[in-house]
Amino acid sequence: MLSNNTGNMYELDAIAACVVGGVSFTGGIGTVGGIVTGVLIFQVINYGLAFIGVNPYLQFIIKGLIIIIAVAIDNRKYIRKK
Repeated sequence: MLSNNTGNMYELDAIAACVVGGVSFTGGIGTVGGIVTGVLIFQVINYGLAFIGVNPYLQFIIKGLIIIIAVAIDNRKYIRKK
């Protein structure tokens, strides 16, 4: 059954999957294949963390670190192209 809360708290996962998949925060760069790859990678990370019993609050921190690392790599690529 769907409600108005369907998909609530999945914003971080969606952004992280796109960033891991190669979508640039500077805009205009990204592919559907990259996003699908990012989603698959990020789901493996989510299930792996849950499987080994990592605290849910620590999972948010790990996901945030993944986003920060992916953005840093993307910014480094963007700066080199300039």
